[in-house]
Amino acid sequence: MARRLAPKDCYALMNALVEEAIGAKSTVQAVDTSTFVSAGETVLSAGTENVLNALAMVVGRRMVAVRPYNAPLRIINAINTGIYSDRLLKDSFYSRWAQPSGAFNTDLFTNLSTGFTAGENISGSPATAQSTKSQWEQNLPIPLELNFAGRNTWQDCSTIPEIQLQQAFRSEADFSDFVTGYMMERANDLESQKEAYNRMTLLNYMAGIYAMGVTMPGSYVDLTSAFNTEFGTSYSRAQLLSTYLKEFMEFFTAKVKIDSDRMTNRSLNYHWSPAKQVGGVDYYLLRHTPKDRQKLVLYAPMFAKAQSYVFPEIFNPQYLDIGNYEGVMYWQNENAPTSIDVVPAVPNTSSPGEQKAGERVQLDYVVGVLFDTDACMVDYQLDSALSTNVEARKRYRNIWYTYAYNSICDFTEKGILYYMSANEAPADGGGES
Repeated sequence: MARRLAPKDCYALMNALVEEAIGAKSTVQAVDTSTFVSAGETVLSAGTENVLNALAMVVGRRMVAVRPYNAPLRIINAINTGIYSDRLLKDSFYSRWAQPSGAFNTDLFTNLSTGFTAGENISGSPATAQSTKSQWEQNLPIPLELNFAGRNTWQDCSTIPEIQLQQAFRSEADFSDFVTGYMMERANDLESQKEAYNRMTLLNYMAGIYAMGVTMPGSYVDLTSAFNTEFGTSYSRAQLLSTYLKEFMEFFTAKVKIDSDRMTNRSLNYHWSPAKQVGGVDYYLLRHTPKDRQKLVLYAPMFAKAQSYVFPEIFNPQYLDIGNYEGVMYWQNENAPTSIDVVPAVPNTSSPGEQKAGERVQLDYVVGVLFDTDACMVDYQLDSALSTNVEARKRYRNIWYTYAYNSICDFTEKGILYYMSANEAPADGGGES
């Protein structure tokens, strides 16, 4: 299933994600195109104005109950390819092997001998090369170009009556306060939509790591199984998060530190290396993630309890030496904060060059994810607001907000998903590190 380049309207997806984020659903729903429904309650006995049918005819002081909302998940890398392009090309290079030395006579080749030329000096039957090739032997780079293309778009609108609402206010100042609050709440809605988009991108990345399985060695870890393997125990998740919380948190903190250090190694672990063979020789895409390029997102309530109950000093970003850290209060649904239920977009490893819908990933306790800053990004192509003129007959204006974003999940960059199964059964198919 190749990514379609035509703009795709994702307003229904944004609404569904916002619905889960605000706790309108009691359980985690599979991410789909469910619509968003907002129900309000009006209890007014003194009558209302007849435009919005919600504003009481004012007698006393009015209080506008709005405060600005700043969306979380700012940790996700933001880029901007601009409205003229919805395509990001990312070039990487496969690691190339060392070659035999021509500077000395070795156990493999005689490179220096009277009568030899700069070439291979082939002789014998069957013919074999007695020396290495000349200095003009070609050894070209082997690139990998990934195409992150697409555009997801949605719009929003605010209608502003010009004269119809003034009867509900005592003064121009009161009316101005109302309009300011109305516009601030509209801005909060837009922040929630942007948060939902960032959250969708992160959810796809986390579920994608799990769905990629053994093609990303060591990339996801069942902490319940890992703890029991380390100490020869058979504790359940419930026991680790209660009776043995201190021991588990000490183990997890050390685990993240070690994994973070290992991600700085240039290796094949923790990412997908697309298969590549040239002239019968296999080549590998090696990656490394320096500390300043690592990002860590964790389920915050779990660590808030640990800090309060057992050891307030041991778990913090400074101790882990990971500066780009953010805690989240939930992953997908505020009413089921530790769970995810996602059908992710992942590379088709059996048909390189395409992407596909991966297997549905349902995890009921995700602890966090450690990843390279380039592994999970949002491409902000367009973020615009335009106002209409005043409608001459009905005297109102509209402000239209238009968004065009793209989600980028690059599984060739390093990342590790941490989750906990309910019991000790091994389930770390990505390979325990």
